[in-house]
Amino acid sequence: MNPGYGIVMWLIIGALAGWLGSKIMGTDARQGGLANIVVGVLGAVVGGFLSRVLFSDSHGNNGLIASLLIALAGSCVVILARRAIGRRPS
Repeated sequence: MNPGYGIVMWLIIGALAGWLGSKIMGTDARQGGLANIVVGVLGAVVGGFLSRVLFSDSHGNNGLIASLLIALAGSCVVILARRAIGRRPS
């Protein structure tokens, strides 16, 4: 995500990405608003890392839509990882 947005925009984009990711992944009924924000912001970090690794992308050149899409993809990855960790037998 573009670091020039500031923390408020990070939270807004993270919340939106987390909510959309939970809708796509079918976990919206189990997650609350705070969990959507946490998943979205973590997803933005994961998505930003993956986009730089895979596409050699600079972290400062993403627009609002690109940041949202990257955060959305990252939030889906975070939800999948959380599912995989939660289903491990003890």
